[in-house]
Amino acid sequence: MTGTKPAVEWLSSVAPDPEACRREWERNPHGVALLPAGKAWDVLILPGALGYPTLDVLTRVLGRPGPVLVDFGDARMGFLVPPGTAARWIGTGIRTAGTGTWIVVPCPGRTPSGGTRWLFPPDGSGTLTDPVLLELAMHEAAAGLAGREEA
Repeated sequence: MTGTKPAVEWLSSVAPDPEACRREWERNPHGVALLPAGKAWDVLILPGALGYPTLDVLTRVLGRPGPVLVDFGDARMGFLVPPGTAARWIGTGIRTAGTGTWIVVPCPGRTPSGGTRWLFPPDGSGTLTDPVLLELAMHEAAAGLAGREEA
């Protein structure tokens, strides 16, 4: 199978049938599977215009954030964060995926022909982005965007 084995195992472990998930990744021409959020991770979904500057701030601070997804056209960016974050998130304009939601997840290590892809794939260790650091990075990114609009 394409992808890194630890990352594939970690992601597929949340599926109702992990083996079926791995088969779906192998057989699906787009290399994606639907996985439930809220078990090993939640997802905070930012508009791309805010997501990329936020990612820039995070990479300056952390070097490498937790797993980050981006959709086709870079319109939205999803940061994998600890489970339970979505239920507590109150930020305006940020969508969440937590318990009871499903997201499209590409196979790590496979480059899809379109649709959702990894900017930072999981490494299989379970490392996630700290939501407090993510929020601070969003504030810094938003301030930078506002400063550019005023200039």
